[in-house]
Amino acid sequence: MSKSNLIARFFLLGIVLCQANLYAQITLNHVEPGNWWVGMRNPALQILVHGAGIGATTPQVQYPGVKIVKVHRADSKNYLFIDLLIDKNVKPGTFSLEFKKDGKMQASYPYTLAARAIPADQIRGFDASDVVYMITPDRFANGNPDNDVVPGMRETNVDRKAPGGRHGGDIQGMIDHLDYIADMGFTAIWPNPLLENDMEAYSYHGYSITNHYKVDPRFGTLDDYKALATKARAKGLKLIFDGVINHIGLNYWWMQDLPFKNWVNSLDTFGYTNHRRTVNEDPYASQADKNSMTKGWFAPTMPDLNAQNPFLATYLIQNSIWWIETLHLGGIRQDTYCYSDKTFLQNWSCSVMQEYPNFSIVGEEWTLNPLIASYWQQGKKNSDGYTGCLKSTMDFPLQSSLVKALKEPEDPNFSKGMSNLYEALANDIVYANPNALLVFGDNHDMDRIFTQLDQDYGLARMALTYLLTIRGIPQVYYGAEIYMDNTGYPGNHGVIRSDFPGGWKGDAVNAFTGKGLLQVQQQYQDYLKKLLNWRKNNPVISNGATLHFAPVKGVYVYFRHNATKTVMVVMNKNEDVVNVETKAFAEILHGKTTATEIATRISVRLKDPIPIFPKSAMVFEID
Repeated sequence: MSKSNLIARFFLLGIVLCQANLYAQITLNHVEPGNWWVGMRNPALQILVHGAGIGATTPQVQYPGVKIVKVHRADSKNYLFIDLLIDKNVKPGTFSLEFKKDGKMQASYPYTLAARAIPADQIRGFDASDVVYMITPDRFANGNPDNDVVPGMRETNVDRKAPGGRHGGDIQGMIDHLDYIADMGFTAIWPNPLLENDMEAYSYHGYSITNHYKVDPRFGTLDDYKALATKARAKGLKLIFDGVINHIGLNYWWMQDLPFKNWVNSLDTFGYTNHRRTVNEDPYASQADKNSMTKGWFAPTMPDLNAQNPFLATYLIQNSIWWIETLHLGGIRQDTYCYSDKTFLQNWSCSVMQEYPNFSIVGEEWTLNPLIASYWQQGKKNSDGYTGCLKSTMDFPLQSSLVKALKEPEDPNFSKGMSNLYEALANDIVYANPNALLVFGDNHDMDRIFTQLDQDYGLARMALTYLLTIRGIPQVYYGAEIYMDNTGYPGNHGVIRSDFPGGWKGDAVNAFTGKGLLQVQQQYQDYLKKLLNWRKNNPVISNGATLHFAPVKGVYVYFRHNATKTVMVVMNKNEDVVNVETKAFAEILHGKTTATEIATRISVRLKDPIPIFPKSAMVFEID
């Protein structure tokens, strides 16, 4: 842009702002989304406007290629919903969105249509070539102590000794340690929600959103969030947005003045959700159970959003697109996916994927039943005809099977122990795309994997090795690489989400540098770093086929292979070394002579028994 054009643009913006100050009689509290972009695949845009008495005004726009097609007045006189149609050839710029009553200006807003920085088809999501590092921002690292306490927020106390309180971690803390994350070999980061949570207590976790368009100032600013996205991309890290569209925090700004009476579901009518998630698929489910599930509140402080309201549905869809476009995200993880109205979920997921065809969304469906989990995945042919555009679901069934496989004793009938994993993979027949499932050992809502496995170092190492070599998209919760645990505090979310050592100035232990770590922690961290970086450079793990053999006496063997490479993984749950005879695997090893273990670099001859260390998973490249 030339200097003269830039000056003219600022001059025009100054005129717009001046007009707003001279003529405005109504204060606009919220205009959402506050900006948009030209060249979107969907030319329609609906703007929510909130201000005292704004519903009695008539909005006007004078900008080439932009027209108002309809104005909707809400139950509250303090809202307007404006439907705009944006021509595909419209030029980027700022125009005045004016509100008049009886011919007199009541309010004005400078609305910007920006140029898209990245074409929609170049915004790419995560896939099986990625490994996701999940972070609870308040507990990861405090990069800016100046934002620990923000005047005007309801919860201001910072106390690292309080499991349920704020500890001060923030966006800058994540930025400061992107090198650590990238060097470890992770390729994507998933922070828990960073949007405003202006609640009286437990605001640190982020799931009680009180403004969908505002970053919580105790985490940082929108510019900080943008910097995180930009700097992460520069280091080969995709940024995944943790979205919440089912519920909000009780202190959300619109709760004192709802646009429509049915904007949120009534607690008096439906109570709290019954958590009967199978009603979405159950052909025999009563309407009463369906209503309780989708319209009940998730918690006393979390009002349930009524996505059957078309204006709220559009608001939530546009908000997701706004964040993708603003941050150039590498994916969305959608919280409590199955709790929302499933017709809305279909529209939401497909609207996002139609705008960004190479994007990725993973939905949280916390079920141990693969039939229920598979229902939501794009491409699944369901008996009721339901189709959505959700690429991935979280593989809770496999997570449960993994823990059972490692903890249960083996039995002669092959019904316990390692057989759990063998049988679990057989369930892949019900998924449209098993390789797009998110696999994990733990997350922010469940006991740490080290705790689940009774603080057994060998079993924990086996679990992570399995997750990093099996089909799907692995997710690792921060601290798993140093055996963080919540032993003694089962189910205590505040302890599960403990501070990452070294994230605060003065920490005696620093896991980012290795200072003060136990030897076993350092060895595990080093092992995972080697495995992660090996995985990154071996696409056979992300795109290869899987072949496995029935477990025998606590030993489970599976292969990942493609046209150019074969990898053998041997899991030995026993307390002693087990010598594995490879002749049982002749159908895939025929003609192969040697193999090299990736961590130890031990080379073995395949015609000889291969010694497998106790309580270990060894990964061999077949030469």
